Amino acid sequence: MNDFDTPTKIIDLDIQKIGKTSLVLTVVLSVVLLLLTSIVHQDFTFEPSWLGLLLFIIGYILLIILHEAAHLVGFVIFAKVPWRSLDYGFNLKLGVAYATTTEPVQNKAMKRVLILPFWTTGVLPAVIAIFLNSPLLALLGAWLIAGAAGDFAMIKELRTVRDDAWIKDDPERPKLYVFEQQ
Repeated sequence: MNDFDTPTKIIDLDIQKIGKTSLVLTVVLSVVLLLLTSIVHQDFTFEPSWLGLLLFIIGYILLIILHEAAHLVGFVIFAKVPWRSLDYGFNLKLGVAYATTTEPVQNKAMKRVLILPFWTTGVLPAVIAIFLNSPLLALLGAWLIAGAAGDFAMIKELRTVRDDAWIKDDPERPKLYVFEQQ
């Protein structure tokens, strides 16, 4: 195995490009999920209110926190890293929340870690929203699905790397260091 001093590849994501993609996806998925919810229930009632706005903001913040927590749980379950190696927080300069580990992780596990929050904080709320006919929850699901754009950008890049390669997450930037076996 590589000694983790010199990466064989560095994946440095363009945060501006990801932000634009996420914004477009947010708008498109919001419309699609609201339409889908109204078609399934043959009803569309959306009554904006201050309370609804407050619930949306609280729900959005909570789901972002859960999104990052899902990454942390994924690191422990899929990558078998110790809890003490985990770190999370908000990078106010970049305007992003993050969850990471100080331990190197095999690529196969890293891809699972990256996809887990998409299902738990994006798709699951969207499905529940359609079932319950909840436009508020549909919007939250859309926003969290679109918010996983950075995770999908990382997964896309990691698909070009062998599953047995080791990945180290940069603690401050959307950057991954790849260490392939020689």
